Amino acid sequence: MFRNLQERNKLLIMSLLVGIASGLAAVVLMKLIHLIQHLLASALDGSTHALLYLVLPGIGMLISLLLLKYVVKDNISHGVTKVLQAVSKNESRIKPHNMWTSILTSSVTIGFGGSVGAEAPIVYTGAAIGSNFARAAGMSHRGMTILIGCGAAGAIAGIFKAPLAGALFTLEILLFNISMNSMMPLLLSTVSAAVVSYIFLGNELPFHCTLTPFSMGNIPFYILLGLVCGAVSLYFIRMTLWLEDKMGKVRNRYARWAYCAVALGLLIFLFPPLYGEGYDSLGVLLNGGVIDLEGSTPLAFMLRSGWGIPLFFLLIMFLKVFSMTMTNAGGGVGGTFGPTLFVGAVAGFVVARIINLVLGGAGISVPEQNFVLVGMAATMAGVMQAPMTAIFLIAEISGGYELFLPLIIASAFSFGSIRLVEKYSIYTKRIAQSGELLTHDNDQAVLTLLKTYELVRDKYPRVKMNDSLGEFVDVISRSDAQIFAVLDSSRHLKGIVEMDHMRKLMFETDKYDVLHVRDFMEPPPAIVFLDERMESVMEKFDRTGAWRLPVVDSNMVYAGFLSKTRIMSAYREELKEISQD
Repeated sequence: MFRNLQERNKLLIMSLLVGIASGLAAVVLMKLIHLIQHLLASALDGSTHALLYLVLPGIGMLISLLLLKYVVKDNISHGVTKVLQAVSKNESRIKPHNMWTSILTSSVTIGFGGSVGAEAPIVYTGAAIGSNFARAAGMSHRGMTILIGCGAAGAIAGIFKAPLAGALFTLEILLFNISMNSMMPLLLSTVSAAVVSYIFLGNELPFHCTLTPFSMGNIPFYILLGLVCGAVSLYFIRMTLWLEDKMGKVRNRYARWAYCAVALGLLIFLFPPLYGEGYDSLGVLLNGGVIDLEGSTPLAFMLRSGWGIPLFFLLIMFLKVFSMTMTNAGGGVGGTFGPTLFVGAVAGFVVARIINLVLGGAGISVPEQNFVLVGMAATMAGVMQAPMTAIFLIAEISGGYELFLPLIIASAFSFGSIRLVEKYSIYTKRIAQSGELLTHDNDQAVLTLLKTYELVRDKYPRVKMNDSLGEFVDVISRSDAQIFAVLDSSRHLKGIVEMDHMRKLMFETDKYDVLHVRDFMEPPPAIVFLDERMESVMEKFDRTGAWRLPVVDSNMVYAGFLSKTRIMSAYREELKEISQD
Protein backbone atom coordinates (compact mmCIF):
# COMPACT_ATOMS: atom_id res chain seq x y z
CA MET A 1 0.00 0.00 0.00
CA PHE A 2 2.80 2.42 0.92
CA ARG A 3 4.61 1.78 -2.37
CA ASN A 4 1.47 2.77 -4.26
CA LEU A 5 1.39 6.27 -2.74
CA GLN A 6 2.31 9.25 -4.89
CA GLU A 7 5.99 10.17 -4.69
CA ARG A 8 5.23 13.51 -3.03
CA ASN A 9 3.18 11.95 -0.21
CA LYS A 10 5.70 9.16 0.22
CA LEU A 11 8.46 11.78 0.48
CA LEU A 12 6.72 13.60 3.34
CA ILE A 13 6.28 10.40 5.35
CA MET A 14 9.83 9.25 4.72
CA SER A 15 11.33 12.65 5.56
CA LEU A 16 9.69 12.50 8.99
CA LEU A 17 11.02 8.99 9.59
CA VAL A 18 14.49 9.94 8.35
CA GLY A 19 14.52 12.99 10.64
CA ILE A 20 13.60 10.90 13.68
CA ALA A 21 16.21 8.25 12.82
CA SER A 22 18.91 10.89 12.20
CA GLY A 23 18.08 12.62 15.48
CA LEU A 24 18.36 9.30 17.32
CA ALA A 25 21.69 8.62 15.60
CA ALA A 26 22.99 12.00 16.78
CA VAL A 27 21.85 11.25 20.33
CA VAL A 28 23.53 7.82 20.27
CA LEU A 29 26.80 9.33 19.03
CA MET A 30 26.81 12.03 21.71
CA LYS A 31 25.96 9.51 24.44
CA LEU A 32 28.68 7.11 23.29
CA ILE A 33 31.34 9.82 23.24
CA HIS A 34 30.40 11.00 26.73
CA LEU A 35 30.25 7.41 28.01
CA ILE A 36 33.75 6.60 26.73
CA GLN A 37 35.11 9.87 28.15
CA HIS A 38 33.47 9.17 31.52
CA LEU A 39 34.78 5.60 31.71
CA LEU A 40 38.31 6.71 30.85
CA ALA A 41 38.23 9.58 33.35
CA SER A 42 36.99 7.22 36.07
CA ALA A 43 39.70 4.67 35.30
CA LEU A 44 42.57 7.17 35.50
CA ASP A 45 44.00 8.14 38.87
CA GLY A 46 45.56 11.51 39.57
CA SER A 47 49.17 10.34 39.44
CA THR A 48 49.00 8.97 35.90
CA HIS A 49 46.26 11.22 34.56
CA ALA A 50 48.44 13.61 32.54
CA LEU A 51 50.71 10.91 31.14
CA LEU A 52 47.89 8.62 30.02
CA TYR A 53 46.09 11.47 28.31
CA LEU A 54 49.09 11.74 25.99
CA VAL A 55 48.71 8.16 24.77
CA LEU A 56 44.90 7.81 24.86
CA PRO A 57 44.29 9.53 21.48
CA GLY A 58 46.76 7.14 19.86
CA ILE A 59 45.00 4.16 21.43
CA GLY A 60 41.66 5.43 20.14
CA MET A 61 43.11 5.89 16.66
CA LEU A 62 44.47 2.34 16.71
CA ILE A 63 41.13 0.86 17.79
CA SER A 64 39.39 2.82 15.04
CA LEU A 65 42.03 1.69 12.52
CA LEU A 66 41.48 -1.97 13.44
CA LEU A 67 37.70 -1.57 13.27
CA LEU A 68 38.00 -0.06 9.80
CA LYS A 69 40.33 -2.80 8.58
CA TYR A 70 38.67 -5.89 10.03
CA VAL A 71 35.03 -4.92 10.66
CA VAL A 72 34.02 -2.08 8.36
CA LYS A 73 36.43 -2.90 5.51
CA ASP A 74 35.73 0.42 3.84
CA ASN A 75 36.98 4.00 3.80
CA ILE A 76 34.49 6.15 5.72
CA SER A 77 36.58 9.24 6.43
CA HIS A 78 35.69 12.74 5.17
CA GLY A 79 31.97 12.22 5.72
CA VAL A 80 30.64 15.38 4.09
CA THR A 81 32.82 14.89 1.02
CA LYS A 82 31.61 11.28 0.77
CA VAL A 83 28.01 12.52 0.75
CA LEU A 84 28.79 14.98 -2.04
CA GLN A 85 30.42 12.19 -4.04
CA ALA A 86 27.41 9.93 -3.50
CA VAL A 87 25.10 12.60 -4.92
CA SER A 88 27.32 13.50 -7.86
CA LYS A 89 28.60 10.11 -9.05
CA ASN A 90 26.95 7.21 -7.17
CA GLU A 91 23.31 8.02 -7.96
CA SER A 92 22.71 9.01 -4.33
CA ARG A 93 23.42 5.47 -3.13
CA ILE A 94 25.28 5.07 0.16
CA LYS A 95 26.18 1.67 1.58
CA PRO A 96 23.92 0.39 4.41
CA HIS A 97 26.82 -0.07 6.83
CA ASN A 98 27.35 3.70 6.87
CA MET A 99 24.21 4.00 8.99
CA TRP A 100 26.24 2.77 11.99
CA THR A 101 29.94 2.49 11.20
CA SER A 102 30.69 6.23 11.40
CA ILE A 103 29.00 6.35 14.81
CA LEU A 104 31.09 3.45 16.10
CA THR A 105 34.49 4.59 14.84
CA SER A 106 34.09 8.32 15.51
CA SER A 107 32.81 7.75 19.07
CA VAL A 108 35.97 5.74 19.81
CA THR A 109 38.21 8.30 18.10
CA ILE A 110 36.74 11.33 19.88
CA GLY A 111 36.03 9.54 23.18
CA PHE A 112 39.72 8.70 23.49
CA GLY A 113 40.71 12.31 22.75
CA GLY A 114 41.15 12.46 18.99
CA SER A 115 41.36 16.10 17.91
CA VAL A 116 38.43 15.99 15.47
CA GLY A 117 34.71 16.75 15.38
CA ALA A 118 31.68 14.48 15.52
CA GLU A 119 29.60 16.49 13.07
CA ALA A 120 30.93 15.15 9.73
CA PRO A 121 30.54 11.49 10.79
CA ILE A 122 26.96 12.09 11.91
CA VAL A 123 26.20 13.91 8.64
CA TYR A 124 27.44 10.83 6.76
CA THR A 125 25.32 8.65 9.04
CA GLY A 126 22.20 10.77 8.46
CA ALA A 127 22.75 10.82 4.71
CA ALA A 128 23.18 7.02 4.71
CA ILE A 129 19.91 6.70 6.65
CA GLY A 130 18.16 8.87 4.05
CA SER A 131 19.63 6.94 1.11
CA ASN A 132 18.80 3.49 2.45
CA PHE A 133 15.34 4.43 3.72
CA ALA A 134 14.58 5.84 0.25
CA ARG A 135 15.83 2.68 -1.44
CA ALA A 136 13.71 0.50 0.83
CA ALA A 137 10.65 2.63 0.03
CA GLY A 138 11.24 2.38 -3.72
CA MET A 139 11.85 6.11 -4.18
CA SER A 140 13.06 7.63 -7.44
CA HIS A 141 16.59 8.96 -7.85
CA ARG A 142 15.41 12.49 -7.15
CA GLY A 143 13.48 11.36 -4.06
CA MET A 144 16.54 9.50 -2.81
CA THR A 145 18.68 12.61 -3.29
CA ILE A 146 16.23 14.75 -1.33
CA LEU A 147 16.14 12.19 1.49
CA ILE A 148 19.94 12.20 1.62
CA GLY A 149 19.67 15.94 2.22
CA CYS A 150 16.95 15.35 4.82
CA GLY A 151 19.12 12.85 6.67
CA ALA A 152 22.15 15.13 6.68
CA ALA A 153 20.06 18.13 7.74
CA GLY A 154 18.43 16.07 10.49
CA ALA A 155 21.85 14.97 11.74
CA ILE A 156 23.04 18.59 12.04
CA ALA A 157 19.76 19.60 13.68
CA GLY A 158 20.04 16.69 16.10
CA ILE A 159 23.61 17.15 17.20
CA PHE A 160 23.37 20.94 17.54
CA LYS A 161 19.63 21.33 18.31
CA ALA A 162 19.57 23.74 15.38
CA PRO A 163 16.80 22.91 12.87
CA LEU A 164 17.19 26.02 10.70
CA ALA A 165 20.95 25.58 10.44
CA GLY A 166 20.43 21.95 9.46
CA ALA A 167 18.21 22.94 6.55
CA LEU A 168 20.63 25.66 5.44
CA PHE A 169 23.54 23.22 5.66
CA THR A 170 21.84 21.01 3.09
CA LEU A 171 20.93 23.91 0.83
CA GLU A 172 24.36 25.57 0.89
CA ILE A 173 26.74 22.65 1.11
CA LEU A 174 25.16 19.35 0.09
CA LEU A 175 22.46 19.73 -2.54
CA PHE A 176 23.31 21.59 -5.73
CA ASN A 177 19.69 22.61 -6.23
CA ILE A 178 16.38 22.03 -4.47
CA SER A 179 12.88 23.11 -5.41
CA MET A 180 10.41 24.83 -3.12
CA ASN A 181 8.35 21.62 -3.12
CA SER A 182 11.31 19.92 -1.44
CA MET A 183 11.56 22.41 1.42
CA MET A 184 8.75 20.80 3.40
CA PRO A 185 10.47 17.38 3.65
CA LEU A 186 13.68 19.13 4.64
CA LEU A 187 12.01 21.11 7.42
CA LEU A 188 10.09 18.04 8.63
CA SER A 189 13.39 16.21 9.04
CA THR A 190 15.20 18.98 10.87
CA VAL A 191 12.36 19.77 13.25
CA SER A 192 11.73 16.11 14.09
CA ALA A 193 15.46 15.52 14.65
CA ALA A 194 15.75 18.58 16.90
CA VAL A 195 12.74 17.45 18.94
CA VAL A 196 14.32 14.01 19.42
CA SER A 197 17.54 15.70 20.55
CA TYR A 198 15.71 17.91 23.05
CA ILE A 199 13.83 14.89 24.44
CA PHE A 200 16.96 12.83 25.10
CA LEU A 201 19.61 15.51 25.69
CA GLY A 202 17.58 18.15 27.52
CA ASN A 203 16.78 21.78 26.79
CA GLU A 204 20.24 23.21 27.42
CA LEU A 205 21.91 24.93 24.47
CA PRO A 206 25.09 23.27 23.14
CA PHE A 207 27.12 26.42 23.86
CA HIS A 208 25.99 28.50 26.79
CA CYS A 209 27.68 31.90 26.73
CA THR A 210 27.72 35.24 28.51
CA LEU A 211 27.47 38.01 25.95
CA THR A 212 27.75 41.77 26.04
CA PRO A 213 25.19 43.91 24.16
CA PHE A 214 26.27 44.86 20.67
CA SER A 215 27.86 48.28 20.22
CA MET A 216 27.83 50.07 16.86
CA GLY A 217 31.28 51.46 17.63
CA ASN A 218 32.74 47.97 17.38
CA ILE A 219 31.71 47.44 13.75
CA PRO A 220 35.22 48.25 12.38
CA PHE A 221 36.66 45.64 14.72
CA TYR A 222 34.15 43.03 13.53
CA ILE A 223 35.13 43.82 9.95
CA LEU A 224 38.76 43.27 10.95
CA LEU A 225 37.79 39.99 12.57
CA GLY A 226 36.04 38.88 9.38
CA LEU A 227 39.13 39.60 7.28
CA VAL A 228 41.39 37.79 9.75
CA CYS A 229 39.04 34.79 9.77
CA GLY A 230 39.07 34.78 5.97
CA ALA A 231 42.87 34.45 6.07
CA VAL A 232 42.63 31.79 8.79
CA SER A 233 40.10 29.89 6.66
CA LEU A 234 42.45 29.90 3.68
CA TYR A 235 45.22 28.55 5.90
CA PHE A 236 42.87 25.91 7.32
CA ILE A 237 41.79 24.61 3.90
CA ARG A 238 45.15 24.56 2.18
CA MET A 239 47.20 23.32 5.13
CA THR A 240 44.72 20.51 5.79
CA LEU A 241 44.83 19.30 2.18
CA TRP A 242 48.62 19.66 2.03
CA LEU A 243 49.09 17.65 5.22
CA GLU A 244 46.69 14.96 4.01
CA ASP A 245 48.70 14.60 0.81
CA LYS A 246 51.95 14.34 2.77
CA MET A 247 50.59 11.76 5.20
CA GLY A 248 49.03 9.81 2.35
CA LYS A 249 52.53 9.07 1.04
CA VAL A 250 53.18 6.87 4.09
CA ARG A 251 51.73 3.65 2.65
CA ASN A 252 52.09 1.40 5.68
CA ARG A 253 49.02 2.17 7.79
CA TYR A 254 50.64 1.04 11.05
CA ALA A 255 53.74 3.16 10.46
CA ARG A 256 51.45 6.08 9.66
CA TRP A 257 49.47 5.41 12.85
CA ALA A 258 52.66 5.33 14.96
CA TYR A 259 53.94 8.58 13.48
CA CYS A 260 50.60 10.35 13.93
CA ALA A 261 50.08 9.00 17.46
CA VAL A 262 53.47 10.31 18.61
CA ALA A 263 52.98 13.68 16.90
CA LEU A 264 49.46 14.10 18.33
CA GLY A 265 50.60 13.10 21.82
CA LEU A 266 53.38 15.68 21.69
CA LEU A 267 51.01 18.41 20.51
CA ILE A 268 48.53 17.65 23.30
CA PHE A 269 51.36 17.52 25.86
CA LEU A 270 52.37 21.06 24.91
CA PHE A 271 48.85 22.39 24.22
CA PRO A 272 46.21 20.51 26.30
CA PRO A 273 43.22 22.35 24.68
CA LEU A 274 43.96 20.30 21.54
CA TYR A 275 42.70 17.19 23.35
CA GLY A 276 39.39 15.98 21.95
CA GLU A 277 36.90 18.32 20.33
CA GLY A 278 38.06 21.21 22.52
CA TYR A 279 34.52 22.29 23.34
CA ASP A 280 35.31 22.55 27.08
CA SER A 281 37.87 25.25 26.31
CA LEU A 282 35.36 27.00 24.07
CA GLY A 283 32.88 27.10 26.94
CA VAL A 284 35.42 28.89 29.10
CA LEU A 285 36.24 31.44 26.39
CA LEU A 286 32.56 32.06 25.59
CA ASN A 287 31.91 33.00 29.19
CA GLY A 288 34.92 35.24 29.62
CA GLY A 289 36.73 32.77 31.87
CA VAL A 290 40.41 31.93 32.16
CA ILE A 291 41.74 28.53 31.08
CA ASP A 292 43.92 27.22 33.90
CA LEU A 293 46.75 25.07 32.52
CA GLU A 294 49.16 25.40 35.44
CA GLY A 295 51.05 22.12 35.91
CA SER A 296 49.56 20.50 32.80
CA THR A 297 51.96 21.92 30.19
CA PRO A 298 55.56 23.14 30.23
CA LEU A 299 54.33 26.21 28.35
CA ALA A 300 52.05 27.35 31.19
CA PHE A 301 54.47 30.20 31.91
CA MET A 302 53.22 31.93 28.75
CA LEU A 303 49.80 32.39 30.35
CA ARG A 304 51.31 34.50 33.16
CA SER A 305 52.15 37.43 30.89
CA GLY A 306 49.86 39.78 29.00
CA TRP A 307 51.20 39.11 25.50
CA GLY A 308 52.00 35.49 26.25
CA ILE A 309 48.29 34.60 26.39
CA PRO A 310 47.36 35.59 22.80
CA LEU A 311 50.64 34.08 21.56
CA PHE A 312 49.83 30.77 23.28
CA PHE A 313 46.36 30.67 21.74
CA LEU A 314 47.70 31.78 18.36
CA LEU A 315 49.91 28.69 18.36
CA ILE A 316 46.90 26.55 19.29
CA MET A 317 44.94 28.06 16.41
CA PHE A 318 47.62 27.13 13.88
CA LEU A 319 48.37 23.69 15.37
CA LYS A 320 44.75 22.54 15.55
CA VAL A 321 44.97 21.79 11.83
CA PHE A 322 47.95 19.51 12.52
CA SER A 323 46.29 17.69 15.41
CA MET A 324 43.10 17.22 13.38
CA THR A 325 44.92 15.87 10.32
CA MET A 326 47.13 13.59 12.42
CA THR A 327 44.04 12.11 14.04
CA ASN A 328 42.38 11.29 10.71
CA ALA A 329 45.58 10.20 8.96
CA GLY A 330 46.46 7.90 11.87
CA GLY A 331 43.29 5.87 11.48
CA GLY A 332 40.80 7.96 13.43
CA VAL A 333 37.41 8.95 12.08
CA GLY A 334 36.22 12.52 12.54
CA GLY A 335 35.45 15.68 10.68
CA THR A 336 36.64 19.24 10.17
CA PHE A 337 33.35 20.80 11.31
CA GLY A 338 34.21 20.84 15.04
CA PRO A 339 37.82 21.92 14.52
CA THR A 340 36.57 24.77 12.32
CA LEU A 341 34.43 26.07 15.18
CA PHE A 342 37.34 25.65 17.60
CA VAL A 343 39.81 27.51 15.36
CA GLY A 344 37.28 30.28 14.76
CA ALA A 345 36.66 30.73 18.48
CA VAL A 346 40.38 30.93 19.21
CA ALA A 347 40.87 33.37 16.32
CA GLY A 348 38.12 35.59 17.75
CA PHE A 349 39.71 35.48 21.20
CA VAL A 350 43.19 36.31 19.88
CA VAL A 351 41.93 39.26 17.80
CA ALA A 352 39.93 40.65 20.74
CA ARG A 353 42.77 40.23 23.23
CA ILE A 354 45.30 41.93 20.92
CA ILE A 355 42.87 44.83 20.32
CA ASN A 356 42.46 45.25 24.08
CA LEU A 357 46.21 45.07 24.69
CA VAL A 358 47.04 47.60 21.97
CA LEU A 359 44.17 50.06 22.46
CA GLY A 360 43.38 49.49 26.11
CA GLY A 361 45.57 52.42 27.13
CA ALA A 362 43.40 54.68 24.96
CA GLY A 363 40.27 53.52 26.75
CA ILE A 364 39.12 51.29 23.87
CA SER A 365 38.15 47.69 24.58
CA VAL A 366 36.03 44.99 22.95
CA PRO A 367 34.09 42.13 24.61
CA GLU A 368 36.23 39.03 24.12
CA GLN A 369 33.41 36.49 24.50
CA ASN A 370 31.45 38.25 21.73
CA PHE A 371 34.45 37.99 19.43
CA VAL A 372 34.86 34.31 20.30
CA LEU A 373 31.30 33.62 19.19
CA VAL A 374 31.50 35.76 16.05
CA GLY A 375 34.87 34.24 15.15
CA MET A 376 33.26 30.80 15.11
CA ALA A 377 30.72 31.94 12.52
CA ALA A 378 33.24 33.88 10.41
CA THR A 379 35.71 31.00 10.17
CA MET A 380 32.96 28.51 9.41
CA ALA A 381 31.70 30.82 6.65
CA GLY A 382 35.18 30.83 5.12
CA VAL A 383 36.22 27.19 5.52
CA MET A 384 32.87 25.75 4.43
CA GLN A 385 31.95 28.70 2.20
CA ALA A 386 28.47 28.61 3.69
CA PRO A 387 27.80 32.00 5.33
CA MET A 388 24.07 31.50 5.94
CA THR A 389 24.64 28.18 7.67
CA ALA A 390 27.40 29.74 9.79
CA ILE A 391 25.32 32.73 10.87
CA PHE A 392 22.21 30.80 11.87
CA LEU A 393 24.06 27.84 13.38
CA ILE A 394 26.05 30.02 15.77
CA ALA A 395 22.95 32.02 16.68
CA GLU A 396 20.97 28.83 17.35
CA ILE A 397 23.57 26.91 19.36
CA SER A 398 24.37 29.86 21.63
CA GLY A 399 21.17 31.86 21.75
CA GLY A 400 23.29 34.76 20.51
CA TYR A 401 20.63 36.41 18.33
CA GLU A 402 21.51 39.78 19.86
CA LEU A 403 24.79 39.55 17.94
CA PHE A 404 23.05 38.93 14.64
CA LEU A 405 24.50 42.04 12.96
CA PRO A 406 28.15 41.33 13.86
CA LEU A 407 27.63 37.67 12.90
CA ILE A 408 26.49 38.82 9.46
CA ILE A 409 29.25 41.42 9.08
CA ALA A 410 32.15 39.15 10.05
CA SER A 411 30.81 36.14 8.10
CA ALA A 412 30.27 38.25 4.98
CA PHE A 413 33.79 39.70 5.06
CA SER A 414 35.34 36.30 5.75
CA PHE A 415 33.40 34.64 2.95
CA GLY A 416 33.98 37.48 0.51
CA SER A 417 37.71 37.70 1.17
CA ILE A 418 38.42 33.98 0.80
CA ARG A 419 36.36 33.75 -2.38
CA LEU A 420 38.84 36.13 -3.99
CA VAL A 421 41.57 33.49 -3.79
CA GLU A 422 39.82 30.15 -3.14
CA LYS A 423 36.77 29.13 -5.14
CA TYR A 424 35.99 25.90 -3.30
CA SER A 425 35.32 24.88 0.28
CA ILE A 426 37.28 22.29 2.22
CA TYR A 427 34.56 19.76 1.31
CA THR A 428 34.41 20.46 -2.41
CA LYS A 429 37.97 21.26 -3.44
CA ARG A 430 39.09 17.69 -4.16
CA ILE A 431 35.81 16.78 -5.89
CA ALA A 432 36.01 19.90 -8.04
CA GLN A 433 39.49 18.91 -9.20
CA SER A 434 38.03 15.66 -10.56
CA GLY A 435 35.18 17.50 -12.30
CA GLU A 436 32.47 15.65 -10.37
CA LEU A 437 31.16 18.51 -8.23
CA LEU A 438 27.50 19.48 -8.40
CA THR A 439 26.93 23.20 -8.10
CA HIS A 440 24.10 25.70 -7.84
CA ASP A 441 24.68 26.45 -11.54
CA ASN A 442 21.84 24.51 -13.20
CA ASP A 443 23.72 24.01 -16.46
CA GLN A 444 26.81 22.63 -14.72
CA ALA A 445 24.70 20.54 -12.36
CA VAL A 446 22.72 18.91 -15.17
CA LEU A 447 25.85 18.01 -17.13
CA THR A 448 27.32 16.42 -14.02
CA LEU A 449 24.15 14.43 -13.35
CA LEU A 450 23.92 13.03 -16.87
CA LYS A 451 25.63 9.65 -17.13
CA THR A 452 27.13 8.65 -20.47
CA TYR A 453 26.40 4.95 -20.05
CA GLU A 454 22.69 5.71 -19.53
CA LEU A 455 22.38 7.57 -22.84
CA VAL A 456 24.13 5.10 -25.15
CA ARG A 457 21.94 3.43 -27.79
CA ASP A 458 22.91 0.17 -29.49
CA LYS A 459 20.21 0.24 -32.19
CA TYR A 460 22.70 0.95 -34.97
CA PRO A 461 23.69 -1.97 -37.28
CA ARG A 462 27.19 -3.39 -36.99
CA VAL A 463 29.36 -4.72 -39.79
CA LYS A 464 32.61 -6.63 -39.81
CA MET A 465 35.87 -5.44 -41.31
CA ASN A 466 36.02 -8.35 -43.74
CA ASP A 467 32.45 -8.06 -45.00
CA SER A 468 32.25 -7.43 -48.75
CA LEU A 469 30.63 -4.34 -50.26
CA GLY A 470 27.75 -6.55 -51.41
CA GLU A 471 27.16 -7.84 -47.88
CA PHE A 472 27.28 -4.28 -46.59
CA VAL A 473 24.70 -3.11 -49.17
CA ASP A 474 22.44 -5.95 -48.01
CA VAL A 475 22.70 -4.59 -44.44
CA ILE A 476 21.88 -1.10 -45.73
CA SER A 477 18.76 -2.37 -47.51
CA ARG A 478 17.35 -3.65 -44.21
CA SER A 479 18.10 -0.52 -42.16
CA ASP A 480 17.41 3.19 -42.17
CA ALA A 481 20.54 3.97 -40.10
CA GLN A 482 22.83 6.76 -41.19
CA ILE A 483 25.96 5.40 -39.51
CA PHE A 484 27.44 1.92 -39.01
CA ALA A 485 30.03 0.62 -36.55
CA VAL A 486 32.82 -1.53 -37.96
CA LEU A 487 33.99 -4.24 -35.54
CA ASP A 488 36.53 -7.03 -35.51
CA SER A 489 35.81 -10.59 -34.37
CA SER A 490 36.19 -9.53 -30.70
CA ARG A 491 33.71 -6.64 -31.03
CA HIS A 492 36.47 -4.05 -30.81
CA LEU A 493 35.66 -0.83 -32.66
CA LYS A 494 37.81 -0.41 -35.76
CA GLY A 495 36.04 2.39 -37.59
CA ILE A 496 32.72 3.71 -38.87
CA VAL A 497 30.89 4.01 -42.18
CA GLU A 498 28.57 6.94 -42.84
CA MET A 499 25.77 6.68 -45.39
CA ASP A 500 26.50 10.14 -46.81
CA HIS A 501 29.88 8.82 -48.00
CA MET A 502 28.50 5.56 -49.44
CA ARG A 503 25.69 6.62 -51.77
CA LYS A 504 27.78 6.62 -54.95
CA LEU A 505 29.79 3.50 -54.12
CA MET A 506 26.76 1.35 -53.31
CA PHE A 507 25.56 1.55 -56.92
CA GLU A 508 28.85 0.23 -58.34
CA THR A 509 27.72 -3.41 -58.47
CA ASP A 510 30.90 -4.58 -60.17
CA LYS A 511 32.78 -3.87 -56.94
CA TYR A 512 30.45 -5.82 -54.64
CA ASP A 513 32.82 -8.77 -54.39
CA VAL A 514 36.04 -6.82 -54.80
CA LEU A 515 35.80 -4.18 -52.08
CA HIS A 516 35.51 -4.93 -48.39
CA VAL A 517 34.40 -2.77 -45.50
CA ARG A 518 37.99 -2.31 -44.36
CA ASP A 519 38.68 -0.57 -47.67
CA PHE A 520 36.19 2.26 -47.23
CA MET A 521 35.63 2.55 -43.48
CA GLU A 522 36.79 5.75 -41.76
CA PRO A 523 38.18 6.51 -38.31
CA PRO A 524 35.54 8.13 -36.08
CA PRO A 525 36.05 11.85 -35.48
CA ALA A 526 36.24 11.05 -31.75
CA ILE A 527 35.57 8.15 -29.41
CA VAL A 528 33.50 8.40 -26.22
CA PHE A 529 34.08 6.14 -23.23
CA LEU A 530 31.24 4.67 -21.15
CA ASP A 531 32.44 6.30 -17.92
CA GLU A 532 33.41 9.63 -19.48
CA ARG A 533 32.12 12.84 -17.91
CA MET A 534 29.43 14.59 -19.90
CA GLU A 535 31.39 17.85 -19.98
CA SER A 536 34.19 16.04 -21.79
CA VAL A 537 31.70 14.35 -24.13
CA MET A 538 30.12 17.68 -25.08
CA GLU A 539 33.55 19.13 -25.73
CA LYS A 540 34.20 16.32 -28.25
CA PHE A 541 30.89 17.00 -30.01
CA ASP A 542 31.68 20.72 -30.22
CA ARG A 543 35.22 20.13 -31.44
CA THR A 544 34.34 17.62 -34.16
CA GLY A 545 30.96 18.97 -35.23
CA ALA A 546 29.67 15.38 -35.25
CA TRP A 547 26.05 14.50 -34.51
CA ARG A 548 26.77 10.94 -33.35
CA LEU A 549 29.88 9.42 -31.79
CA PRO A 550 30.71 5.78 -31.06
CA VAL A 551 30.99 4.66 -27.44
CA VAL A 552 33.39 2.01 -26.13
CA ASP A 553 34.40 0.62 -22.77
CA SER A 554 37.90 0.81 -21.31
CA ASN A 555 38.97 -2.15 -23.48
CA MET A 556 37.72 -0.50 -26.69
CA VAL A 557 34.80 -2.95 -26.93
CA TYR A 558 31.94 -1.34 -28.84
CA ALA A 559 28.89 -0.35 -26.75
CA GLY A 560 26.80 1.74 -29.13
CA PHE A 561 26.42 5.33 -30.33
CA LEU A 562 25.69 8.54 -28.44
CA SER A 563 23.77 11.24 -30.28
CA LYS A 564 23.37 14.93 -29.61
CA THR A 565 19.61 14.49 -29.88
CA ARG A 566 19.63 11.99 -27.05
CA ILE A 567 21.82 14.21 -24.87
CA MET A 568 19.68 17.30 -25.44
CA SER A 569 16.49 15.39 -24.65
CA ALA A 570 17.96 14.03 -21.43
CA TYR A 571 19.32 17.50 -20.59
CA ARG A 572 15.87 19.07 -20.90
CA GLU A 573 14.28 16.38 -18.73
CA GLU A 574 16.93 16.69 -16.02
CA LEU A 575 16.80 20.49 -16.07
CA LYS A 576 13.02 20.35 -15.66
CA GLU A 577 13.44 18.02 -12.67
CA ILE A 578 15.93 20.15 -10.75
CA SER A 579 14.27 23.47 -11.58
CA GLN A 580 10.62 22.65 -10.87
CA ASP A 581 8.78 24.77 -8.33
